[in-house]
Parts: sequence; C-alpha cells; structure tokens
Amino acid sequence: MIIKTNKHERHFKYRDEVPAKILADDFEWLDEENGFDGFIHYRNCWYHLSEFVRPSSNNCPFDDGFWQGYISDSFFSGILLHVSDDCETYQIATYYS
Repeated sequence: MIIKTNKHERHFKYRDEVPAKILADDFEWLDEENGFDGFIHYRNCWYHLSEFVRPSSNNCPFDDGFWQGYISDSFFSGILLHVSDDCETYQIATYYS
C-alpha cells in the first residue's frame, strides 16, 4: 500500500464556500442545519466529512491509528483523512496499491 501526502494541515470549508451547483447536484441530501461545515476540496473534487468511513481493525491496510477515515475510489485506491484534535483542520492523502 502506497500512501502519498504532503502532511499539510488544511481548514474545512463552510457551506457558503462550496459552489451552489455542487451543493445542488452532489450534496442535496445535506440540510443546512446538519451540513453547514465539514466540506473538503481535494484534487478538484468536493467531499463532506460525513462521507468518510472509519477504518476497522479487520485487516485494514491503513488502520495504523493515524488515519481516521477513508473513501474508496476503486478496490485499489482512495483518499485517507486525519482530523485534528480541535476538529478545525485535517490532513488528507491518496492511497493506492
């Protein structure tokens, strides 16, 4: 498993920073009360914190305790997420094999 990251801390985006078309097309399931912040813009794609899945300890290759969430692009690749203790910033990485 190869994990690529620059280890930069990034701030989450607020709902008003996301383009209206993206909100309407990709995040229509988020209401304004529950989905106001927690947006991520990475490699020209938008994600929300609630889309990430917590790694389980059942033979998960990136369950090293640092990465707290992932989204799979395919069986062999995806995105990893680590949220800071104060939940204001995050680190993001790409994984593939």
